[in-house]
Order: sequence, then structure tokens, then C-alpha cells
Amino acid sequence: MENFRLSFFVTGICLLVAFGIGGASDLFLVAVLAILEISFSFDNAVINAAKLKYMDKKWQGYFLTWGMLVAVFGMRLIFPVLIVASTSELGFFDVFDLALNDPDKYGRYLSMSHAQISAFGGMFLLLLFLNFIFDHEKEVYWIKFIEERLSKLGKLDSIEVATSLIILFIVQSLLPDNYKLEVIVGGVLGITLYIIVSILSAYFEEEDDSMGNTIKQGTAMSFIYLEILDASFSFDGVVGAFAVTKDIIIIMLGLTIGAMFVRSLTVHLVKKGTLDEYIYLEHGAHYAIGALAILMLFGTVIHIPETITGLIGVVFIGLSLFSSINYRKNKPLNI
Repeated sequence: MENFRLSFFVTGICLLVAFGIGGASDLFLVAVLAILEISFSFDNAVINAAKLKYMDKKWQGYFLTWGMLVAVFGMRLIFPVLIVASTSELGFFDVFDLALNDPDKYGRYLSMSHAQISAFGGMFLLLLFLNFIFDHEKEVYWIKFIEERLSKLGKLDSIEVATSLIILFIVQSLLPDNYKLEVIVGGVLGITLYIIVSILSAYFEEEDDSMGNTIKQGTAMSFIYLEILDASFSFDGVVGAFAVTKDIIIIMLGLTIGAMFVRSLTVHLVKKGTLDEYIYLEHGAHYAIGALAILMLFGTVIHIPETITGLIGVVFIGLSLFSSINYRKNKPLNI
């Protein structure tokens, strides 16, 4: 429980604030939003843990503290305001005022930006999935007859980018003309950001100095990578939260609790070595991300209920966990 103490403390504060604002009804809404955020973001926690385990304790601490502030106030409050300001004729402070004083109108503006937001986040997540599925150095396969064949294609240069661009152009071809450009722009920006972060992460990877001592250079870039990844996951959650309530403060309180528990769960998975113990869990999380990315992209064409986007992750995580437990039971003992 040590890894969740701060999360329980933050939960208590947020629930008290919600009760003080609107009594039992607002407290209930905050609890609903928190549960939705946690259940929809479990795959995010698994992917975060896969990256976080290579970071030292100091940066793990930053991820849970300063990273939390970025996740809640930056990605779930400021960034949506910036998106609305950039896609409308309103200034940043005008949009921020709308978010506080006219949440219905703010919600409508945010919904109008949904196609571009989904294209941006969807392409970033899709490349994350494709990079995993085309990894020709991967040694563990979950769905072997699929993964083994696709991993061989990973030897082709830039196949992930080419595949993602093909999918993006297929999606935009199904859209009305007035949405095509913003989806293309959002998607290309998502691809570009992923490539930039990957290049910088590779550049700042751990290297050995002349004395053979390992120099941890990648922790800062890994931290930035995790924050961007969290943003990609949070886009749909922020928009979907308006289906529960239009009150931006209540939304922030609920998403804060959810985001805090997701981060605590991430650190817990790292400290317990869960990804090493359940070998297919990371695979399930990547499949969940791939499915979420496709749903986000095709969500620009047709409406896809938030329940589906949330449950798809739970299904893949559950199946991979079941497969991992089965593997452990049937694994021959090393004598």
C-alpha cells in the first residue's frame, strides 16, 4: 500500500472539495469520473511501467510528483484550452474563462476540435503499437502466428511510419471535405512528435564512458516521453468526461484522482516486477493501445461510445494476464 498512500491522500482532499462545492451529488460525480479514468487507463499504467523501470528512483519520484502536476493541470486542463484556442477565434484567456463560467459552450468548442485531437493522439498511440509489433528483436510472442510474421517486417526501414500514414490517409478519405485537412494536420503532427521523441530518446540512451561506467542520459527524455504518452491517452478522457458533467472543476477533481492512481499503479508494477512475472502483460497493453488508436482515428468518422474505448483495454489486459498465468503454470522448472 506504500505506493498508493499519496493517491489515497489526494483522493480524500478531492472528495472533500467536491462535497464542499456541491454536496453528495458532486461527490458522486467525482467518484464516477475517477473510476472511469482508472479503468480506462490501466493499459497506460502498464506501458508507463515498461518505460519507468529503466529510470532511476529520482526520476520515478519526479514522475509521481512533478509529472502528476503536468498530467493533471497541463494535459487535462491547459492543453485542451490551448487546443480550443488554436482551432477557434478565441484567445487563451477567453477559452479559459469559458471553461470556468460557461462549461456548456466550452464543451461544444472542445467537441468541435475532437477530430483533430483524435487524429493527433491516435497517430501517436498507433506508432507506439506499430513500433512494438514490428520489433524484429522481440523474443517473446503472445499471439505467435501474428507477431512472428509482423516482427520480420520490422527489418524494413520506416515500415511503422509508412503503415501509419497509409491508415491516416484511409481515415481522412472517409471524412467530409471540411474535416479532411484538420485530420491530416493533426495526424501528421502526431507522427512527427513521435519521431522527434524517439530520435531524442535514442540519442540520450544509456552509454558507457571510457571507464566502463554507465551514464544515465535518457531519464529526462523518458520523462518527457511518458508525459506525451499520458497526454495522448487523456484526450478522449477529457472530451468524454463532458458526457458525465459539464462542470470543469468537478471534471478536474475526478481526473486528478484517476491520474494519481494510474501513476501509483505504474510505480507499483515497477517495484513488484510485475511485467517480468507476467510476461504477456506488456503485449496486452500494446494491443489495447493499438485498438484504442484505431478507435480514436475512426472516431473522427463515426461516433464510438466511450464505453467501447474503455472496455477494449480491459479485455486485452485481462486476456494477456490470463495467458501469463497459464504460462507460469505450464512453464517447466529449471533444474
